[in-house]
Amino acid sequence: MEQQEHEMFAAPGPVRSERILYTASAFAKTNLLYLQETGSLTAQKPHTSRREKLLSFLCFAVLKGSGSLEYENRTYRLCRGDLVFIDCRRPYAHSTDREELWTLRWCHFYGPSAQAIYAKYCEYGGGPVIRTQKLESYLRLFDELYDTAGSDDFVRDMRIHEMLSRLLTCLMSESRNLEAHEKGAVKRRDIQQIKLYLDERYQEKLTLESAAETFFINKHYLARLFKEQYGVTLTAYLQQVRITHAKHLLRFTDKKVEEIGIECGMGALPYFSRVFKKMEGISPSEYRKSWLG
Repeated sequence: MEQQEHEMFAAPGPVRSERILYTASAFAKTNLLYLQETGSLTAQKPHTSRREKLLSFLCFAVLKGSGSLEYENRTYRLCRGDLVFIDCRRPYAHSTDREELWTLRWCHFYGPSAQAIYAKYCEYGGGPVIRTQKLESYLRLFDELYDTAGSDDFVRDMRIHEMLSRLLTCLMSESRNLEAHEKGAVKRRDIQQIKLYLDERYQEKLTLESAAETFFINKHYLARLFKEQYGVTLTAYLQQVRITHAKHLLRFTDKKVEEIGIECGMGALPYFSRVFKKMEGISPSEYRKSWLG
């Protein structure tokens, strides 16, 4: 991996900051999540930072003080322990309070998959502000990013990609609306029972309609709840379960391909083969041969 350049400086003006402006390699920009900038700042006087149309995503944590975020026509109050995660292509502004000047830790990043990941985060219920209970975990990640960006590690772009993936995983795991999460606890237990039902009865002829009838729930309501909790539709989840069992039988048994399709609830060969290839990119027979050598 090619050598990178970075710059560390204390910025003048209304804040005191330490930051690294990171120049990722062409390989990283094409294939990885890559860092653009990371650092920390402490406000010296009240100020507002206002930007838009940046090809970047911003995550920052409030360590001390308080302030506000303007984003998507809303204003959010921020205080110690809050996290912000936003798409910087959209207009945004953040301001420190006059009475309690804040200290922030942040990183700007991007990558080929960043937009899709942010869309999934929003789909899961994630908003621009997270009231996290895991501030220390995020601060350790920011420390790792800063130290790695400032190092001469030959594979630091790969390490940064791994750290940004962990950051996004943490953000995604906290993306649920906690109030809705608590109110929906009973319904989620019901949906977990339905998931278990699919795991155990995948060989049978199951559909969204049949599952709804079995558990006495409206099929449209079931579809929405299942997608909210597991991130995929009930039908897609059932297909994943069936394909996983089919792959196991293809690799570790001598059963015929058509027999496996029927046993896994996907029917005769033409349909089974079509679904398998759509999911895995190769036919069941090709999958078996690739693993048997």
